[in-house]
Amino acid sequence: MNPFLDFMGIELIEFKEGYAQFRMPVRLEYLQGAKSMQGGLTVALADEAIAHAIMTQMLPDEGLTTIELKSNFLAAVNSGKLIVTATVFKKGNSLVIGDCLVNDDQGKNICRVSATFLMLKKKGKKVI
Repeated sequence: MNPFLDFMGIELIEFKEGYAQFRMPVRLEYLQGAKSMQGGLTVALADEAIAHAIMTQMLPDEGLTTIELKSNFLAAVNSGKLIVTATVFKKGNSLVIGDCLVNDDQGKNICRVSATFLMLKKKGKKVI
């Protein structure tokens, strides 16, 4: 889907209207000094999942960018896989709010993320 997802080993599980679910391995290279998954990677995964859930509701001439994001870290993880499930909470004309829950492969809640995205109108290319 995009180079970041490929680089991180993220795979699509399900993708439908207002919903996206991905799986990502917890690799040794992703652990920080305390031997837990680095939190920024978890948040980046959630941000991507929310963006993909929003993409299912976008028009062809729309783009998007994250303008606000809040994360609640609920538990540490150091092995296995992360399963991230994102939904569109509310889509307006210019702003979209999405939610995401990150679980480990045993179903334990790891992180909850809410984000606001700004919808962008793509500009057409000028013909000279």
